Amino acid sequence: MDRKVKKYLDDILYAISEIESFLAQRPRQYQVFVDDHMFRSAIERQVGIIGEAMTKILQLYPDINITEAKNIKGTRNYIVHAYDTLQPHTIWVIVINDLPKLKQEVINLIKD
Repeated sequence: MDRKVKKYLDDILYAISEIESFLAQRPRQYQVFVDDHMFRSAIERQVGIIGEAMTKILQLYPDINITEAKNIKGTRNYIVHAYDTLQPHTIWVIVINDLPKLKQEVINLIKD
């Protein structure tokens, strides 16, 4: 595996671990996420980092075996460029439903 791609995959795993750490410090409830601006901002930042790393990976390997790679890139663009319309539930759904699968896919790619 290309060293740059491995570095970006490591960045994704690190951002996911940061999100997991944030979630471990508070009740895992949507309303807590909505009400705590600092918590929400920290998670949004990490999701943005994941999206930026995915953007760089896709430039090198457009067909990488990550199920939602293009959607991850799109989420980063949404956070950065459409921040004023970003709804908390969009990020919450990604964090709760999609990050566990992404984490496993990234781990599998690093192992190969």
